[in-house]
Amino acid sequence: MDADSTRRAQAERTLARHAKLLCSAVFVVGRNPYEYVENDLRTLNHYHDWDRCSVDIDAAEETVRLTTDAGLSKTAKHHESLGATLLPDGATDVEFDPVTVTPELDDPATLEWPMGDRNAADRDPDDVDTAALSKTLDRAVRPNPPQGMPPNTRALVVVKDGRIVGERYASGFNRDTRHVSWSMGKSVTAALIGILVGEGRFDVDDPAPIEAWRDDARSEITIGDLLRMSSGLEFGRTNDDVDVLPDVAADHHHRVYTEAMDVFEFATSRPLEHEPNTVWRYRNCDPLTLGKIVRDTVESTGRDYLTFPQRALYDRIGVRNMVHEPDPYGNLIMTGYNYGTARDWARFGLLHLQDGEWFGEQLLPPGWVDFVTTPAPAHPEGGYGGQFWLNRDREFAEVPEDAYSARGYRGQITMMIPSLDMVIVRLGHTPNYGPGSHNTLIREIIECVDGSAGTL
Repeated sequence: MDADSTRRAQAERTLARHAKLLCSAVFVVGRNPYEYVENDLRTLNHYHDWDRCSVDIDAAEETVRLTTDAGLSKTAKHHESLGATLLPDGATDVEFDPVTVTPELDDPATLEWPMGDRNAADRDPDDVDTAALSKTLDRAVRPNPPQGMPPNTRALVVVKDGRIVGERYASGFNRDTRHVSWSMGKSVTAALIGILVGEGRFDVDDPAPIEAWRDDARSEITIGDLLRMSSGLEFGRTNDDVDVLPDVAADHHHRVYTEAMDVFEFATSRPLEHEPNTVWRYRNCDPLTLGKIVRDTVESTGRDYLTFPQRALYDRIGVRNMVHEPDPYGNLIMTGYNYGTARDWARFGLLHLQDGEWFGEQLLPPGWVDFVTTPAPAHPEGGYGGQFWLNRDREFAEVPEDAYSARGYRGQITMMIPSLDMVIVRLGHTPNYGPGSHNTLIREIIECVDGSAGTL
């Protein structure tokens, strides 16, 4: 690809990403588009020149169209409860029949936490320095937080012994605000796989039931390999910012977000590069393949795939606001295009902290949480399990080693700490986020709640 073609491909990718994100911000989150462009999109390394781009937001059609002065144009369309979808060039709608996903739950104001919001907060928690915790949370959501804390923290929820002991939101956000959660959705995919394992549909040691793999070397890939990001599929990924990669076509990992493709077909079409379970790599092909397995399995039982996450998981744990966005062909892109509230992510964390049990019902099969929190054999430092990040590698040096977390781009995290019976959720938008960006914040929260940070 010559330099001009590369620049055009990069411009198209950026335009497509921003059309989708802006559509989600307006119609899923309820952000003011001008505020969102200024405070979020302009802060990304891959942002384009908004002064040379027209923005057409159609409230009636629930679409966002971005067009550059060079003639490039990308459109995203919103469907209620399914979020926004990037449309193929020239298309006016998606290639599947959208459904409305309505939680089958009573008003949260009428139900006790965690199924609802009544009495969610513990006003006098044991062994918690509530005054110090309040100060820490206040400082964390400031426009300019203290050095060492991630900037643009917009939502924080701290759960101890099953109840909320601390909660804070930045100005303009509240407990009902959905936030883009990025790769935390990978951990939800794992939970959906766990539910199907509990139903007896398959086991983690079974070969991945992908028809196209049946007669070649990929038939050796197991469901467990996919959960542990160790399939060995050839799937390129730039290390940092997608737009610095010279050959954008080779960055398969990020193309699923910026091309209106069938993401499941794309992920499962890749050849084998490494023997399964020998090389660990953070690649979207593995969780997307798991997503295809979920879809194929659910549909084979006569159930509706698009409502399955809500019915099989969220309705059972009191989650009402989670949105997973599909590609134009109805495949949920749960590797990144996910939106949820801090309280709903806290509920998801509680389910895992309670070993998959919820009010006496085993939603995830016995031993499932042990599996997803066991280091992937191919990971060199033991820092990754089954679609969850583990603290076995002590990335969080002052946090207990048994901590594990769902994590996403720009600093999203839902951390479970079994030894402290604690869940910490942090949502926000942190440019230049990197490993260790949460260390100070989480350490201070633990010190306020448990008093043991720094001695572990």
